[in-house]
Amino acid sequence: MLNFFRTGVLLAALTALFMAVGYLIGGSNGMTIAFGIAAVTNLIGYWNSDRLVLAMQQAHEVSPRSAPDLYRMVEGLAHRAGIPMPKIYLIDTDQPNAFATGRNPRHAAVAVSSGLLRHLEPQEVAAVIAHEMAHIRSRDTLTMTVTATLAGAISMLAQFGLFFGGGNSRDNPLGFVGTLLMVFLAPVAAMVVQMAVSRTREYQADRDGAEISGDPLALASALARISQLAHRTVNVAAERNPAMAHLYIFNPLSGARMDNLFSTHPDVGNRIVALRKMGAEMQVDRTGHRPGPRAQASHVAPRSGGGWRVPPIGGSEGRGGQRGPWG
Repeated sequence: MLNFFRTGVLLAALTALFMAVGYLIGGSNGMTIAFGIAAVTNLIGYWNSDRLVLAMQQAHEVSPRSAPDLYRMVEGLAHRAGIPMPKIYLIDTDQPNAFATGRNPRHAAVAVSSGLLRHLEPQEVAAVIAHEMAHIRSRDTLTMTVTATLAGAISMLAQFGLFFGGGNSRDNPLGFVGTLLMVFLAPVAAMVVQMAVSRTREYQADRDGAEISGDPLALASALARISQLAHRTVNVAAERNPAMAHLYIFNPLSGARMDNLFSTHPDVGNRIVALRKMGAEMQVDRTGHRPGPRAQASHVAPRSGGGWRVPPIGGSEGRGGQRGPWG
């Protein structure tokens, strides 16, 4: 119920911002047109935002046949999380990262990058996917995907206002100066609304995901490794659609590492400290001596002796069919 209320408030805020941009472009008529566009966008955002996000991130669905080990891992974690099996997608980028999307647990998807499979250990990958399962279970994905879709639409509307004569319209109450301000401030306002969705959900998803996987230290290790590697590789799809950045477990864009007002994610160091503290509380160690959650999570790790392959995309296996450290 709280999630539906939060999503409603978010939609209202983004709709109001949409109407404000329309007013600056064309006065009252522009505001009315913007309201109609916002209403349609809200409907599309609710029903199809997950498909749009996956398409924008150039994600490709994988099957039990093309990625059997990954499929078994996700299936086991979904069972532990108590949610239906989500669809699995692969993003063809060497940047290690992942995100979840979907309007509810029955219509959810988890997308992982080929770089995540290539560079991380199996237990670390399981911990990352468990984090995404936590977002699905708490229904964060609805809020996150709708925010991404509408924030991107607001930015485009602001650009249209500049390039299609908004500044010259007689109905524009502030003239060309107002249009310029709108072009720069509307995307910033949309980003602030994204932040208002609350970065605390990442901390909660870290904790819930660690409980699902049974290994907080694996997630801490994964975040440390991702933070070291992510900014060495450009995630082209994410750079083209920066409004989607907050969906990922780690900021896929260059820069913006500080834990400040305009960061899409909490500081990774703070997240790692919290997970290590949780690991100490659970008395989990990396040697696997404790037969509790660690042993329970062992079935989600790949068991094939030959290691894992990055599933093929478009007829090729990732980048040259490289094998990740899965054995």
